[in-house]
Amino acid sequence: MPEPVKAYAELEKRFARIAKLRGAVGMLHWDQSVVMPRGGAEARAEQISTLRVLAHELLVAPEMAELLDEAQRGSEAPDGWQTANLREMARRHAHATAVPGDLVEALSRAITRCETIWRDARPASDFAMLLPSFREVLSLTREMAAAKADRLGLGLYDALLDEYDPGRRAEKIDRIFGELAAFLPALIQEAVERQSARSAPVPPEGHFPRSVQHALAERLMRTLGFDFERGRLDVSLHPFSGGVPDDSRITTRWDEAGFATGLMGVLHETGHALYEQGLPPAWRYQPVGEDRGMTLHESQSLIVEMQVCRSRAFISYLAPLLREAFGRSGPEWEPGNLYRLATRVRPGFIRVDADEVTYPAHVMLRYRLERAMVAGDLDPADLPGAWNEGFEALLGIRPPDDRRGCLQDIHWPDGAWGYFPTYTLGAITAAQLFEAAQRAEPDLQDAIGRGDFGPLVNWLRREIHGCGCLYEGDELIRRATGRPLDVATFRRHLEARYLDAG
Repeated sequence: MPEPVKAYAELEKRFARIAKLRGAVGMLHWDQSVVMPRGGAEARAEQISTLRVLAHELLVAPEMAELLDEAQRGSEAPDGWQTANLREMARRHAHATAVPGDLVEALSRAITRCETIWRDARPASDFAMLLPSFREVLSLTREMAAAKADRLGLGLYDALLDEYDPGRRAEKIDRIFGELAAFLPALIQEAVERQSARSAPVPPEGHFPRSVQHALAERLMRTLGFDFERGRLDVSLHPFSGGVPDDSRITTRWDEAGFATGLMGVLHETGHALYEQGLPPAWRYQPVGEDRGMTLHESQSLIVEMQVCRSRAFISYLAPLLREAFGRSGPEWEPGNLYRLATRVRPGFIRVDADEVTYPAHVMLRYRLERAMVAGDLDPADLPGAWNEGFEALLGIRPPDDRRGCLQDIHWPDGAWGYFPTYTLGAITAAQLFEAAQRAEPDLQDAIGRGDFGPLVNWLRREIHGCGCLYEGDELIRRATGRPLDVATFRRHLEARYLDAG
């Protein structure tokens, strides 16, 4: 066997071990969020940090660089998937070797502690309680970013962003967000004025038992294509999708005074899980077999929640299921009223509850603040005030407390710096992908109205899920839609849905 072939085979074995360790970390995180007793926090921090250090040590072992060099020197070019796999291996190796193992361990412990404190600070609306551990996470994150920036030749923030959205740079995000900011405030105002000029939709009222909501959510997950032989639905403080492709874990939170938030949270996370479950099985445990970054991942959750599940076609399908599940009837349960509720534009404090039009403002604020903190231009002690001022400037309302302000998200305590912009980049991508799917499947809306999601999911399996990391993110979008990522389709979608007088 030629040396390059042997080197590549050895790399596959090593990266499979790393992937399995990372998968174990993901399952421990799920357990921490769903069932772990509070007293287990310190032990869990030790477990997770140990596994992360082991994975890091495997990735930065001295022979890894030699194996990569040998595999890439092969005289016999590997196939396209192997070429892409080598590219992704080299990318991960470059990120990992930039950061010393003791920093990986320290950051892992710090974010586990910070996340645990956040779970108490958020309901108490007490940012001061979180501040010391928040400072520690930010300091270690900046140290990691500086190490990566130096090794990879990137700016400080770009070095963080590259981990979540490989190849994406702040310069391009600034351009896209600038285009959004140019039309979004006027669109929000016009949408609110048009909706205010009509009679208000009527929210269904009453008691909506968690057990009924859970059963309905599972029914819709199955209809969308979620495989319960390889996944489950649970409850946590902050909804998320995690686990591994063959054991996909979704969580949500229920409100017995209203079903919409919990249900839409499940549909959003189902989009993430469908992506994971649809990744190429032949490349399981290899970098090329994983998702293509968080812009694509968020596009999959938002194509389900926003493009599909807030459409007239889906609401027409959903309305009788709601009436059946809750045993209710009346005008407030009719599709027209439910659609107007699902597309109501109303500035609010909580990002995960935000409507589709105001949501980008939430993201742009976080993007601006985290860049300032990473750059050292904003001290964490000043975050609550900067948050409230920025929020009022963007959406015209001021958060009354930390719980509805800077404490609402888990991302920064959990070490996810550079993640936030992918939410809105994902929304833009989702609009572009859904438009392309409708071109490829002309009867897609009719199928959705019948509760048949096969045409859409099958298209996504071919164009996105099954491709894994075969292509770079922008190239994957271009191949699926016929053009690079741009704001135009997203703007057309918002105007058609929210400025329609119907």
